Amino acid sequence: MLLARVIGNVVATQKNQRYEGTRIMLCRQITPEGDDMDYTCLALDSVNSGEGDIVVIAQEGWSASTAATGKAGAAIDSAIVGVVDYVDLLPNEEVKLSPPPVVG
Repeated sequence: MLLARVIGNVVATQKNQRYEGTRIMLCRQITPEGDDMDYTCLALDSVNSGEGDIVVIAQEGWSASTAATGKAGAAIDSAIVGVVDYVDLLPNEEVKLSPPPVVG
């Protein structure tokens, strides 16, 4: 899973029928402190997020597909599965992040 900020909405007037009624959001990965990282991705929205929201993104095909469409099997790499209210870091906790997945 990734922590990200929604930075835009992608408009697609024609898309696969499995994506009917879903929104595609442009998201940028952030650190737990809220700093932007280099990784940007498209994610189907399953929780009615909006631009500027901090979100949790599932990046595993089956989970992303069922979360975003209610059906398994749609070709989806990423789905927004939660809107974050806040991140509560423990004092003196060292944050270790894994690198973003390679897409392509």
